[in-house]
Amino acid sequence: MAERPTTNWRRGMAKEAAELAAGTLDPDCTCMVELYPEELLLETDAVLDEFEGELPNLTEGDDARIFAAVERVVLALNALNATHDGCAFETDEREQLCAYIDEALTEQGVDVAALTARHGLGRHELTDRWRDW
Repeated sequence: MAERPTTNWRRGMAKEAAELAAGTLDPDCTCMVELYPEELLLETDAVLDEFEGELPNLTEGDDARIFAAVERVVLALNALNATHDGCAFETDEREQLCAYIDEALTEQGVDVAALTARHGLGRHELTDRWRDW
């Protein structure tokens, strides 16, 4: 399965905590806990759980169902971002979330490049129609 961005974020938090504990990181240079509060991680995972639950029902060529699933996950992430004053996802996080959606669909057998091309979009525009974050 495609690696969730939250897994990467937790790994970064653990690395930062280890460096802080080892004394190799200045406490004034820490940011991971502030960037990724546990509530945000859990809420993001819940949204991604819903998306992953839909994946087995999606098949290549069923564009309407695939776009509907993408729309649902993006709108749920929009709502989550709004509950965090529009600051839940910075540029790097946005890129990771978009890459995750693409990779998860690809692993399900969806040709994302062909899907988006059929609708006059570039591959990296898959989420743009709905994405506020």
